[in-house]
Amino acid sequence: MLSSAEPTRRVQDMLGEIDIPVASYYGAQTARAISNFQISGIPIGHYPVFIRAMAYVKKAAALANVELGDLDSSKGSAIVAACDDIADGILADQFNVDVFQGGAGTSTNMNLNEVIANRALERLGLPKSRFDVIHPNNDVNLSQSTNDVYPTAIRLALLLSYETLVSALDELATAFEMKSAEFADILKLGRTQLQDAVPMTLGQEFKAFAVTLREDIQRLTEMSCLLREVNLGGTAIGTGITADPRYAALAVAKLREVSGVDLKSASDFVEACWDTGAFVLFSGTLKRTAVKLSKVSNDLRLLSSGPRGGLGEIHLPPMQAGSSIMPGKVNPVIPEVVNQVAFQVIGSDLVVTLAAEAGQLQLNAMEPVIVFNLLQSISIMANAVRTLASKCVVGITANEARCREHLESGTALATALTPLIGYEKAAEIASEILNSCRPIRGLLEEKTTLASDLVDRVLDTKSLVTPTRFRSPTAE
Repeated sequence: MLSSAEPTRRVQDMLGEIDIPVASYYGAQTARAISNFQISGIPIGHYPVFIRAMAYVKKAAALANVELGDLDSSKGSAIVAACDDIADGILADQFNVDVFQGGAGTSTNMNLNEVIANRALERLGLPKSRFDVIHPNNDVNLSQSTNDVYPTAIRLALLLSYETLVSALDELATAFEMKSAEFADILKLGRTQLQDAVPMTLGQEFKAFAVTLREDIQRLTEMSCLLREVNLGGTAIGTGITADPRYAALAVAKLREVSGVDLKSASDFVEACWDTGAFVLFSGTLKRTAVKLSKVSNDLRLLSSGPRGGLGEIHLPPMQAGSSIMPGKVNPVIPEVVNQVAFQVIGSDLVVTLAAEAGQLQLNAMEPVIVFNLLQSISIMANAVRTLASKCVVGITANEARCREHLESGTALATALTPLIGYEKAAEIASEILNSCRPIRGLLEEKTTLASDLVDRVLDTKSLVTPTRFRSPTAE
């Protein structure tokens, strides 16, 4: 909102005149959008990668139009220079339309058009709003529509930003791999359904965390390929109306050069104008990653629970006091925040799904909420993953004594005996372990005729955690 003391200039659009700050580079349509959509308080400029993607699209369009002879070269040069300024983060404070907006992204597109036009005018030594020289629609938006510029920029923004998440996941996977090597020889109890199961090593448990994350890095990379197909040049509904027949191919080629991203034209612009299937699949992959991260965080909280009354098999690095009333309490705050981020990403996937379903006829007007949720998910998940790696995983230590205690006092070791003494005898020994709390070695000596060297082999660390089958003719 304008303060009463703020100097203004009067500008006009199809609805009439409106006052905007003198210092602003945007125009009437942006001002109306700022006034209309006071929803979240989060401006589109909060995601600079999206503004950069829009600037790249506008620059590519200008270059193509100049080459085709549809845009004066002096105007084109000024527009291209303005786009470069915006892509470099200059005028970042001029993109204040709310991320929640009606109009299928038109407000965002016009925000870019107006700022680019006024910046280009400034570069030519002319005052703002001299749209008779460089016009937001006639020149900056030449051969374009919101309906091809906006979804193209969404795809480009996702391609420019998803690698930050991939990099963070790689960092976390590497941290788990390092811990896996560190914990390679620590025997512990493996559990299924929260009940004692069979022996494993703590290293195996941590390696599995790394493997599952690397799988998702691969899935995200695969899904990103679906985003490379764009509808730039299709204009309003994919028919290419108002654009030179040569424009679409040339504009996409220019966009590849400008952005450094390997993009290609959609095979059918009419379908591509409304199809948001790639966003649904990409969002689903983000959700898959979030689900896995939450599961891993749950496991870290369980394994570190206690420190006396829980499993206590690992120690998480203490990050802050855990209670305002309980002295000495330290909580697993880092895994907890990752859980919460995962919940948000999972919820965002539903928003993307519903928005994609809401498309009608030749356009999906709900793309603003799609791009907001996808960029937010990438951003917060990348931050959460890096936080988990640097503030938690790298500082985890093992409680080897507790691991050994849980393993030797439970029934898990009895499973290794089944090839030797059969399921029923092994079950009998397992029951005896629980009832008497006696160690398994003594029970084996008492209740079987297994040779001591065979018992040693069965209870050997390697035998307990790798595929191994023993046969003994002396076993009962």
